[in-house]
Amino acid sequence: MNLGTVFVSELVGTAMLILLGAGVVANVLLTKSKGYDGGWLLINFGWGLAVFAGVFVAYRTGGHINPAVTLGILSSGADEYAPGVAVTIGSTLIYLIAQFVGAFIGACLAWAAYKQHFDAEPDESKKLGVFSTGPEIRNYGWNFTTEVIATFVLVFVILSFGNTPHELGPLAAALLVVGIGASLGGPTGYAINPARDLGPRVAHAVLPLHYKGSRMAGARVTAGGGDLPEDPGPGADAPGKKGSSDWGYAWVPALGPIVGGVLAGLLSQALL
Repeated sequence: MNLGTVFVSELVGTAMLILLGAGVVANVLLTKSKGYDGGWLLINFGWGLAVFAGVFVAYRTGGHINPAVTLGILSSGADEYAPGVAVTIGSTLIYLIAQFVGAFIGACLAWAAYKQHFDAEPDESKKLGVFSTGPEIRNYGWNFTTEVIATFVLVFVILSFGNTPHELGPLAAALLVVGIGASLGGPTGYAINPARDLGPRVAHAVLPLHYKGSRMAGARVTAGGGDLPEDPGPGADAPGKKGSSDWGYAWVPALGPIVGGVLAGLLSQALL
């Protein structure tokens, strides 16, 4: 398989992953959305199904759609990333670049799908939460540890799939991601994928995400989807400034998953 095909496969698969994954977060977090306040489990299942779709789309290249998976396979001593794709410096770089570019594109598509809802959302932290992960308790050392552990589980179990007879295909990876989110996602939002966090964080930094003042402050959403205006307060309809992309935290979901994935690959040589 030529490297151009590898690039397109991983790019489109990762874009699908982020489009659907960021999409479910937008659906739950943005207050004008029909899925508003759908809960953590909706996000968990949405991301699991996003993985399901992304792996299917990128089937030709093994459906990595995650640099931690690619680097985990590399550190496991494998000869191929997928049938016909040898493990080389060139193929490794193509996988990684395609994944980061695909994640950026997927985030932009999710923004386009929810454009009006982003415009109507005054809470800048919710907007950032659609694009990237963040800790519930900010402690960089422990946040990093959480991402290492969660990604180790992801990659180690994925590597074990090859030694375990089953016919679940991408569904196995999807259910694994749901389980990780439900069990280990609380502290940091379980990035478990450097591209999943960094690509969309760049998109957050460059996209026009300013609050347009289209929703009065203090409004509450009814079951029928309309607003019942309360006292709006001064400046309620004024456009707001775009929030920070929180670059000070960005290294945690970028490096933590890489360390976890590499450790999983190394340990797999002895245990799998």
